[in-house]
Amino acid sequence: MGNHCNRRADQRPHILVENGVEYCLGNFDGKRIDYDFSKVLTYLEAKGRSLFEESFKVRGEDRGTFLKLCSYMVKDVENCRKMEMDTAKGILLTGPVGCGKTSMMRLVRHLVPHKRTYNIISARNITFAFNHIGYKIIEDYGNGRPYCFDDLGVEPMGRYFGDDCNVMGEVLVSRHELYQKTKILTHITTNLNAEELEERYGKRVRSRMRQMFNLISFDKGTKDKRI
Repeated sequence: MGNHCNRRADQRPHILVENGVEYCLGNFDGKRIDYDFSKVLTYLEAKGRSLFEESFKVRGEDRGTFLKLCSYMVKDVENCRKMEMDTAKGILLTGPVGCGKTSMMRLVRHLVPHKRTYNIISARNITFAFNHIGYKIIEDYGNGRPYCFDDLGVEPMGRYFGDDCNVMGEVLVSRHELYQKTKILTHITTNLNAEELEERYGKRVRSRMRQMFNLISFDKGTKDKRI
């Protein structure tokens, strides 16, 4: 697996600690890390047990998705290119309800604690905030901070003082403008496929999403892990 990482002050960016245990993610030559995917998964399972539940485990059918996300997070440009991903774009993670999209996005950001990463916020919560505060919410979430918008497509239409608004559609247009100017990234999890996204947000937004995101999809037959 890939080999790109900035130095940290302690000169051990390939070592992460979870519950007092050190996990080596690969080999560090002083400038770059050669990540070992099996070691990365061992760390992610330990981190997952801390974040979620003691029984957390990376399932075999999810290894391919984790490989893509991990390669992307550590900016393994060569490996990402082989998987047709662009590290200069964000992630659009799609799949059925309960397949683990949100957990994955919560988990993989811990691979790079030395880098500024994204905040995760529910699309529903953004819309509810719009209903109380108004258009400032669109401005706030269209700003220069990296975000992962969770569960895009399940939020209701926004309404503020009698005006209806497709809040997340407007936020995504703002994020596209931000991306063009600054290359600051946006990530998304959603249960919707490309056609459903277009139906929900329109052709204009779908066209911009193609420019902004790498598409990573779970198999349609992936089981609900919450059952």
